[in-house]
Amino acid sequence: MNRRQWAVAAVAGLAAAAGGAGLAWWRRPAPADAADTAALWSLRFDTPDGRTLEMQALRGRPLVVNFWATWCAPCVREMPELDRFHQRFGPQGWQVVGIAIDQQAPVQEFLRKVPVAFPIALGGYAGMELVRALGNPQGGLPFTVVLGRDGTVRHRKLGETSFAELSGWADATTM
Repeated sequence: MNRRQWAVAAVAGLAAAAGGAGLAWWRRPAPADAADTAALWSLRFDTPDGRTLEMQALRGRPLVVNFWATWCAPCVREMPELDRFHQRFGPQGWQVVGIAIDQQAPVQEFLRKVPVAFPIALGGYAGMELVRALGNPQGGLPFTVVLGRDGTVRHRKLGETSFAELSGWADATTM
């Protein structure tokens, strides 16, 4: 390669790196403040079986909140991982709640095929607003938030999570 080709390759490489850094910055979750998490505890959601889930009832213990939808492939793949986490860490005080950004009928059908032991809520529009308030301004799914016993956000992830990742967060989060 001559000097000009090296210069073009170097500029292209720097542009690609800058583009990647910009994309990572754009996709990063925004910080949630105390007012946003305070609003979480006042919310009430319908459940697929017609009951009401009051978020206030989940306050005071560490909590994993997972926003998902039946039409979201990564959400569907991670549901058994969340259930496994709930089964393993629930006896240690951990709670899990799934907030479906979806309609009741598809959620009911999904849960018949893939039952989970943790509560599922129907988030609708309020659920998407909560996703944004908790630090995901783009509203992408799946989105997982880990709250400590004191209600502060300890971890957030936009994208598919796993039992190993959730377990690591549980170990790193003081109850």
